[in-house]
Amino acid sequence: MSGIRAGAWRDLIAPGLSALIALAILIGLGTWQVERKSWKEGLIARIIAQSRAEPVAPPAATAWDPGDEFRHVRVSGHFLNDKETLVHGLAAGETPGRALQGYYVITPFVRDEGGTILVNRGFVPTELKAQADRAAGLTEGETNVTGILRASEPRAMFVPAPDPAKGEWFNRDVAGIAAARGLSDVAPYLIEADAVPGQTTWPRGGQLRVDLPNNHLQYAFTWYGIAACLVGVFGVFAWRRLHEPA
Repeated sequence: MSGIRAGAWRDLIAPGLSALIALAILIGLGTWQVERKSWKEGLIARIIAQSRAEPVAPPAATAWDPGDEFRHVRVSGHFLNDKETLVHGLAAGETPGRALQGYYVITPFVRDEGGTILVNRGFVPTELKAQADRAAGLTEGETNVTGILRASEPRAMFVPAPDPAKGEWFNRDVAGIAAARGLSDVAPYLIEADAVPGQTTWPRGGQLRVDLPNNHLQYAFTWYGIAACLVGVFGVFAWRRLHEPA
């Protein structure tokens, strides 16, 4: 071939194989992200459908499965308001972009059918931490609760450890809270209570936001883009190597 140095093709075998392997990996990663996008869209659709469906009875404690999370459930029974636990948290404020600091009120709920479920009754601002300051929001006696089924919340790496002696909790740890309150026969999940239309008392439910990130298409474009850059860079490299003086 005119203009190509003798033996130059042999010099491209090793870098060409390396570039080909890297290209296959990059294309594979991009394709995997496309598949993950489809999976995430299906997951989001399932969660939304479950959370908006008519409420059903929660599963038995022994039959709990992570796939039951986000189901809309209803239970009958009564609260143990003297055993409530406050978990540090944030809630959306009335001003967009501003969050309120306060607590989520986790209260044991004794079911008519037997057993106890922890119910996240909702959010209270910091100034209403004391139960006496929100007595109007206590629910006494027989009642029904509807809400979204949630798994116990694991403690993330940078979340402070709880201090049960001081009542300081930073994640909704079902087993830990139940043990600290001396509760037995507690379900391994909790219920995030629904909002009550027109409610003026605290705590206020309906704080759950189904907002799962779905950036897989962006990631796929990134991997495919890097793959295209690799092809371009190797093409320039190969042209120069083939045409450099002997």
